[in-house]
Order: sequence, then C-alpha cells, then structure tokens
Amino acid sequence: MSNPSSSISASTENTGFIDFCEQYRGLVETNIDRHLSNSTSEATLLEAMRYGVLGGGKRVRALLAYAAAEAACAPTTMTDAAAIALECIHGYSLIHDDLPAMDDDDLRRGKPSCHIAYGEATAILAGDALQTSAFDILATPNPDITAQTQLEMINLLAKASGEQGMVAGQSIDLNAMNQDLTLDQLITMHRLKTGALIRASVALGALSTNLDDKNLLSALVDYAEAIGLAFQIQDDILDVTGDTSTLGKAQGADAALNKPTFVSLLGLDQAQQKTQELYNQALAALSPFGPKALRLRQLAHYIIQRHN
Repeated sequence: MSNPSSSISASTENTGFIDFCEQYRGLVETNIDRHLSNSTSEATLLEAMRYGVLGGGKRVRALLAYAAAEAACAPTTMTDAAAIALECIHGYSLIHDDLPAMDDDDLRRGKPSCHIAYGEATAILAGDALQTSAFDILATPNPDITAQTQLEMINLLAKASGEQGMVAGQSIDLNAMNQDLTLDQLITMHRLKTGALIRASVALGALSTNLDDKNLLSALVDYAEAIGLAFQIQDDILDVTGDTSTLGKAQGADAALNKPTFVSLLGLDQAQQKTQELYNQALAALSPFGPKALRLRQLAHYIIQRHN
C-alpha cells in the first residue's frame, strides 16, 4: 500500500504547523507547571504529579483544543484552561493505565512509569489528584465565557473521562484480553477509551470561544470521531511496526497481553487503509470551516503519520 502522505497535498512543515505545535506545547507545559507550582499539596505527591504530566508527550489533546478554537474563532484564556484540564485527565489516565493491575507497563514516554518511579500507592494518588485538578481548573470562574457554557464544558469532560467514556473503554479493554472481538466491538471500545477524550478536546476548544452554532459543533464532532479512531488504529500499527526507543514505551505490548487490535483483526495493510479512509472523512467534516480549520487538518495528517 502507498504511504498515506502521497494523497495529502499540503505539507505540514511549510505552513507553520511545527511552529503551531511548539508554541502551544510550550504554553501548556508552562501553564501546567505554574498550576502545580501554586499547589500546597504534600511534597512527594506533588512530585509524582509533576512526573506524570510534565516533561514529555505529544500534547495532541491540547493541540486539538487550540486548533478547534482557531477554527471557531480564536483561542481564549478559557482555551488555556481547557488545554490544561485535558492534559491533566490524559496524564492521570496514563499513570493508572500503566499500573500492574491494568496494563502493567514499566515504561512511559521513554522513562520509568510513575509507579516504577514512586511506587504504586503514590502513583494511584497522583493520578487521582490530576483528575480532580482538571475539574478544579475547568470550574474556575473565567470572564471569557458564559457560566452556562462553562458548565457545559465541565459536564462534557466528566462524561468523556468517566464511566460513559474513557473509563468504560478501559474496562472493556481489560475484559477483552484473550477474547475474540468483532470489528464493531473493537471500534466501540476505542471510541470510548481513546476517542471520547479526543472528541472532548475538539468540543472544549470550540466551546471555549462561546461557539453555539449547532451545525458547526456537529461538524467538529464528526471530525473528532474520525480522527479519534484513526489515532487508535495508528497506535495499533505502531505497536507492530515501531520500536521501543521511538515509541517511548514497550513495542509489542498489545500482542504480549493478547489484546485484540485493528492489526490483528484487519491485517497491517487494511489497518493502514482504514486510517486513510478516516483521514478523508475528517477532512470532509471540516468543509464548513474553510481555511480557518487548517490546524485541524494538519493535526489529522500528523495523527496518521506519527511514529510514536
């Protein structure tokens, strides 16, 4: 199969995408660091929280929030809050996913997992604290947004990260080990485990600008549905084709746990083809936004081309 990039006309490098990523990754890192620096938490717990959420990661969810805000209007201080909250939720989920009772991974972002560095009990507490910090950040009064929209954002993140979203997907995933899943069941699992927070990232970014056009919000959800699934399929592909040093986590971990994946169900070629189909669906969903959705289009490209 040809490389998916062969069907992509615009180069991400020559249209400011790298600068966009560096700008907002740096801003997110600075804002999270500032938030945690103001914490009065117990020292070891705070150190473990910082270890779990700072100093690495692609910041895809935060970047999606900023890109969606650009497509809707322009980022605001509430977009900053949403980006930090999303990364705190993501950081918490990774700390807990790596625990021996879950995926039992010793490596994350090229360094020892939080429970290896700080012990299981502290890692669990650090994850718990990051989760609640996300809602503290999102609930802080903000003059750039209406109270009703802010409440909608809090509700959306809660559903995406809890038993109606990410946690439900993780539960299905744990119960799927050594089991045969149909393709539809696998898609459902990952639309919850990975896709729910990605959908929330795009929606929160748009809502942070007070966007209330239901048709435009629906188009963004369609985009996020497609790239959320593409993100997971690319993860499954990289688990087969990548290497541990590049991935920053153990290569072949899914196969070692006998987890069903898109590659195990479809084969490598068809899995790659599926990411291209989803990419095309994502671009089609963005048509109402015109050039304002450039960063969302570039992020879709990045998601199916990334190597870690």
